Order: sequence, then structure tokens, then C-alpha cells
Amino acid sequence: MTEPDPSTVNVEDIKKAGFVAIIGAPNAGKSTLVNNLVGTKVAIVTHKVQTTRFPIRGVAHIDQAQLVLVDTPGIFRARNRLDRAMVKSAWTGAEDADAVVHLIDAAAWIAMADEQKLTPAQKLSFEDDRRLIEQLKENRRQVVLGLNKIDLFAHDQILPLIETFNETGVYSDIFMLSALNGDGITKLAETLAERMPEGPPLYPVDQTADLPLRLLAAEITREKLMLRLHQELPYQLMVETESWEPFDNGSARVRQAVIIAREQHKGMVLGKGGQTIKSIGKAAREELQDILGHPVHLILFVKVDPKWQDRREAYLAVGLEFDA
Repeated sequence: MTEPDPSTVNVEDIKKAGFVAIIGAPNAGKSTLVNNLVGTKVAIVTHKVQTTRFPIRGVAHIDQAQLVLVDTPGIFRARNRLDRAMVKSAWTGAEDADAVVHLIDAAAWIAMADEQKLTPAQKLSFEDDRRLIEQLKENRRQVVLGLNKIDLFAHDQILPLIETFNETGVYSDIFMLSALNGDGITKLAETLAERMPEGPPLYPVDQTADLPLRLLAAEITREKLMLRLHQELPYQLMVETESWEPFDNGSARVRQAVIIAREQHKGMVLGKGGQTIKSIGKAAREELQDILGHPVHLILFVKVDPKWQDRREAYLAVGLEFDA
């Protein structure tokens, strides 16, 4: 879908504005959908679950409506404080929104319908979806269903799923989508635009995201870490932008701490001769420069803090509830 150039959108053209929460199980494609609707990258995307840890707002303009798209953390069975805070944040985003899109990865449901053996990831996704549907029934709120990644399957495999989801009584509309290549996105966007309440824009029309620059920079680096590192380590680290020093020539020196919980993980992040963290820093720096349009000198270092997931300030900094 081609988004309007923000420079061509006039404030007086916007007649409606509201919030759209994108909810779903981890790795359903929520961040990819938000990025596609906005027309630029506002949320980090990896193949790993629980990439999004806090709500990220992207701003899109469809027809005469401004959609503030809230990319929420995945809804799953919480096992620790960080999990609980993420899930609570996702449900809060849904409760406060003018419209809600439940995004489901079709793969697990098709595998189940075809009586195939589900992978561990598919099984978790299927179970998370089932719990979320039951919660939506209890809340008695109809939402829009986005059935994602349909480009990977034949049409006759998708149709039985639509009947299954219709029978739940949860969904007002069902859209078959590919968040990655844009299939079905335009119809979804137009439907959401129609449902926004009347009113002026909630954000400047030239703004594409509501994310502080320091937090955006930290998220970019965390994305590169998650793409590079394996197993459980990505979920046991965070990135904090400790300082941002601008210079008269437009460049900036950015210093970030990669915070890990265990000393023995330090070598994995650094790599032999520091090559891993250098590669991660280079990728993060290049993307940050593309976004900002000026040179960035990015300095990364590793800090060991076994209790970072239990520190209140780590949650408050990204808008999560510590006591969720």
C-alpha cells in the first residue's frame, strides 16, 4: 500500500482521528503490519518472538482520517515480571483504542486444520491465539481480524479458517492479509479509517511515530542484537541510550549500554576480538544515520546487571507498569 507523502497531507483535510490497537500472539506480524500501514519503519522487526516490549505508536493518514496505530507487545502466557508488564500493556492498549485489530498468523491454524504436526513455535502461537479469543469473548468487544501470511497458502486452505473464526462471534470483519507484501492492507486501512471518531489530528501530519529519539536508537540496536544472537540471550538483555551529544556540524555521539543478566553471556555479545558487537554497532549506526540524515558515532559497551528485570526504572523508561 502506498501511503500519502506526509508533506502533501494538510491539517484541514483530516476530519477523523483515533487510535487503533494491533494485538495478537508474539511473532504474528504486528510490527510488520504497522510499518506497512505507516509507510515507513517505526517498529523493530525480527523473526524472534517478544521483539516488541512496549507500545509503539505509528501515525498513518488514510483518506481523511489519521490513524494512530499502537503496536502492542505480544499477548502470551506470562511467566515473569517483564512478561506480565508486556501483556498488561497490550491489553491496556486494546481497552483504550477506538478500534482493535487481532492479527493471527495463519500457519499454525492451517497446520492444525490439516492435522499436521505443529512445530513448538506454532503450538505456542495457536494456544496464545485461543486464549486471546476467549478473553475477547469475555470482554464482549468485537474486533477486526487480520488473518496474516495468507500469501503462503492456497485459497481453499484459508476459506475453512474464515468460517471457524466467524463462528466465534468475536469479529466484525475478517481480512486476509500479507503484512509483508501488502496484500489486503488497503481494504483493512480503509475500514479502520471509516471507524475513527470525528475530530482534528492527534499528531502533526508530518509525524510518523511517537517515540523519543533515545528510545528509538536503543530499539534499533536491540533489533540488531536480536537478529545476530541466538537462543534465549536476546530476551535477557536490554539496550539503554546513556548519552546523546549533538555537534554543530549536525553529527552526534551516541553512547549505549547493552545490559545483560549474566557475566557468562558477555563473551557472546562481544564475540571473538569484539567482532560481534562491532558488527552490531555498525548495522545500528548505519540505520540510525539513514533515519536522522546525519553522521552518528555510536559507542556500545556491555554492562552486567543480574537484576535489571527487577528494577522499576527500567520499566518506567519504556512506559511499562512495574507492578502489573
